[in-house]
Amino acid sequence: MIKFFLMVNKQGQTRLSRYYEHVEINKRTVLEAEVIRNCLSRSKDECSFVEYKDFKLVYRQYAALFVVVGIDQTENEMAVYELIHNFVEVLDKYFSRVASVMFNDYEMRSSEIRDQNITNGCLSLFLAE
Repeated sequence: MIKFFLMVNKQGQTRLSRYYEHVEINKRTVLEAEVIRNCLSRSKDECSFVEYKDFKLVYRQYAALFVVVGIDQTENEMAVYELIHNFVEVLDKYFSRVASVMFNDYEMRSSEIRDQNITNGCLSLFLAE
């Protein structure tokens, strides 16, 4: 199950976040800071799957944008890795280009696109032709 979905720029600012389990607001900021620090400090040669506390982080970098997904131990890392790629490709087609600046203007539509792929913390599988 997916615990959270974050989009972060290289400066560590969260551009888009969604939690699929209840986390108190003050704990969210601490969690996001630790997760962001953990992912941004890794080199491009390192694996995009990270064990973190009682869950795993799956992340992917696109230019100055990081997409980080927190999952439990039972979720398939490669499926989530491909979900991230699919999500960014859809955003790229919809908005012409994906940049961290655009989320200020298009946050609502980005959230709708994300929610079509993730329902209640579970991947929504669909066949594309």
